Amino acid sequence: MDDVKDYLKKLIKQDDVVVIGCSGGPDSICLFDILKNLQKEIDFSLICAHVNHNVRKESKNEQIFMEKYCLKNKIPFETMTITKYSDDNFENEARTIRYKYFDDLMKKYNGTYLMTAHHGDDLIETILMKIVRGSSISGYSGFSKEVDKSSYKIIRPLISVTKEDILNYNKKHKLNYFIDKTNFDNFHTRNRYRKVVLPFLKKEDKNVHEKFLKYSKTLQMYNEYINKETTKIIKKVVKDNKLDIEKYKKLDDVIKNRVIYFMLEEKYSDDLILLNDKHVNIINNLIYSSRPNSYVYLPNNVKVVRSYNDLIIKEVTEEVDSYELEIGEKNSKVVLPNGKVIEVVEESEINDNNYARLNKEDLVFPLHIRTRKVGDKMYVKGMNKQKKVKDIFINSKIPLSKRDIWPIVVDSKDKVVWIPGIKKSKFDIPKNKKCDIILRYY
Repeated sequence: MDDVKDYLKKLIKQDDVVVIGCSGGPDSICLFDILKNLQKEIDFSLICAHVNHNVRKESKNEQIFMEKYCLKNKIPFETMTITKYSDDNFENEARTIRYKYFDDLMKKYNGTYLMTAHHGDDLIETILMKIVRGSSISGYSGFSKEVDKSSYKIIRPLISVTKEDILNYNKKHKLNYFIDKTNFDNFHTRNRYRKVVLPFLKKEDKNVHEKFLKYSKTLQMYNEYINKETTKIIKKVVKDNKLDIEKYKKLDDVIKNRVIYFMLEEKYSDDLILLNDKHVNIINNLIYSSRPNSYVYLPNNVKVVRSYNDLIIKEVTEEVDSYELEIGEKNSKVVLPNGKVIEVVEESEINDNNYARLNKEDLVFPLHIRTRKVGDKMYVKGMNKQKKVKDIFINSKIPLSKRDIWPIVVDSKDKVVWIPGIKKSKFDIPKNKKCDIILRYY
């Protein structure tokens, strides 16, 4: 940890204000302790910010633990509790709420640095997940050690150390902390990377985190250069928020994608995490389509409209019309109004609610994707009787605003066979048995 301490000594000056995001877990307690001890050498203010995500029964105990910990160490303690989630992607929404809260605290205290305890192992996991899921150059680089915001900096001092380094520090200094038991649950993608992929990489090279950090920095350097070049060019192809398609087509492919990202940034701001290169490809397909007048929807009620040579990205407040789309049996991909995609895949080891495995003998093909209808019912997998789709939405806590555009997969007899991302039907085939078609929702 000597490198971390030396870095912080050079960074923090007298009278600086440091806000640390602290969950009460081993990583944030380690960083908290380092900063607390540094106050003996440098006269700066330290504020602890804790977010109670309210999804585990231990969450309240962690909040109380942190409050007592700060009281004992005479550190100002700030906390918030997330009482309700409205998004179907919990991790993205929690992150957005968390950083909005941190931003408010930085303004309240006129903060200099916001510090989080992301470490080298976190960086490896993030990069690998981005590569597998698809992202942008910025996404593939994971996260940075330093990020400039409008009036402060986000600092991740532990990015160069491993989880093992952190645990050894905590053991040496006899620090108490909470363990999030969900970190051991294989249901979460990140946990599978942490338990399976990471140990394999570290067995190959115990300093693999240093290689990933170098990789991250290299991509960030390329990303900065591409941004500079795009800034020079974008004014020539985008005017009054309209993209000139003919001029756009003449650009280099790397610059093209960045122009799209720049346009999306205008609409998404801090929610840009919701997007990846899948959405850029969707927009490019719209641009190169033979249809001069068409549109697609992206997450958060954003609509991309092509009208002859113009492309506009705009927020929509009006209700989305109902739709019905046919999906083929091979290599088929359908872009949905909610910004998601349903595609036919050859195989998958994953068998959660984002996948459906179906047989022709049980259903009438082709399959269709449509919006819900009054009276829709489905035989939920594991149940002997039908359940109203309306009740499934309610039990799954799907916001009312999203139910009318949520995709429902039916066969040609209008039999509901899958509610993507929410529930499978009794027609879903077990993973160990052969099926005729596998659908993926993402």
